Amino acid sequence: MLNINKKEENGALAIALEGRLDTTSAPQLEAELKGALDGVSSLTLDLEGLEYISSAGLRVLLSAQKLMNKQGEMTITHVNDVIMEIFEVTGFTDILTIK
Repeated sequence: MLNINKKEENGALAIALEGRLDTTSAPQLEAELKGALDGVSSLTLDLEGLEYISSAGLRVLLSAQKLMNKQGEMTITHVNDVIMEIFEVTGFTDILTIK
């Protein structure tokens, strides 16, 4: 189960994720992002409530990062130790901007 909370203001989109980003919920996030990133120059993903991320979830983050590289910036915030370890093992710490 994944909860997605979006806030948009002046071309900046903030998305807070809660729960599990896995094979079941990754398409849900992908669909949310697809429609929401038009004209957005700054994307912030708050992962404070994220308990788990699978390779499917990582793929969604990667495609969002690639898109945002063309039109602005993407920042990941409030990453817990469990998710950070996954980012480190997969090399995502080199790809993503994590604060």
